[in-house]
Amino acid sequence: LYYVTIARLDPLQLVLAGTILEATVFIFEIPTGVLADVKSRRLSIIIGYALMGVGFIVEGTLPFFGTIALAQVLWGLGYTFTSGATEAWIADELGEDRAGEVYLRGAQAARAGALVAIPISVVLGSRSLQLPIVLGGAAMILMATFLLWAMTEEGFTPNPSGERTAWGHMITTVQDARQLVRRQPVLIVLLATGLFYGLYSEGFDRLWTLHLLEDLRGPWQDGPDPVVWFGLIRAVMLLISLAATEVARRRVDTGRGISLARGLMLNAALIILCLAGFALTESFWAAVGLYWLIGALRNIAAPLHTAWLNRSIDEPQVRATIFSVSGQADAIGQ
Repeated sequence: LYYVTIARLDPLQLVLAGTILEATVFIFEIPTGVLADVKSRRLSIIIGYALMGVGFIVEGTLPFFGTIALAQVLWGLGYTFTSGATEAWIADELGEDRAGEVYLRGAQAARAGALVAIPISVVLGSRSLQLPIVLGGAAMILMATFLLWAMTEEGFTPNPSGERTAWGHMITTVQDARQLVRRQPVLIVLLATGLFYGLYSEGFDRLWTLHLLEDLRGPWQDGPDPVVWFGLIRAVMLLISLAATEVARRRVDTGRGISLARGLMLNAALIILCLAGFALTESFWAAVGLYWLIGALRNIAAPLHTAWLNRSIDEPQVRATIFSVSGQADAIGQ
């Protein structure tokens, strides 16, 4: 909403902003993933949150395409430090058997946190759309500061000092990851899945707001400000996502690859149908209903994909790198 109404980005600029973000992710996913495997998952995550926070502050402070593009670079770089490192840290600290359920629980916690933030953002956004973005960035920097002294790392063993050079270890880690992918054909399938998720998601993520604002007759034309309606739409989507993720947690056995595969296949088929309906319907409320379903399905897909990928990695020392390769496949698709 900020991009469309304050920064006045047109559809091409909206997609270009996403392209810059994903190009940044593509370039830095592997180096930051290797860093997490070689040095520290904890350090990588802390750096990532700090960079994302700075990116959001730049984006919310200066509503111009050039500064927004710069913010996407900062945000994308920060994201790559957390991508892979977070999932690997969880698996290291809790063990592979517990990680799958924790990924689903984590997705629920993220939705619950966003649900709490929505009314606050609506109130702040009604005064200034820039304010919640800037404060969100500041909150990420505070998160990085909190993790600096509160986050532990007991399940990870870094490379012993002096065993080989840092660059040499990084090259070895990438080679080990490549060999693992060759030995485990299912990893190729999972990386291809990430590619196709990226292919569909970028257009939807960047243009769904503009589609509801300009192509369909929304209720804000005769009622409250759009920021209120979009807050309500997001809140309902998150509630549906929480319920759907709980159903998936109970029905899908995250300890069995075949159960994860079937869950993801059904999920992908439903997303395809909902996306087609969202694009073609001329009814605003039908489009909103389909948006809710797409959001819920995507929130289920991410932790299931992560759990399946995690179970296919039998070499912990390259775990973050493999997760980063998956993120890179998604970035290529986007």
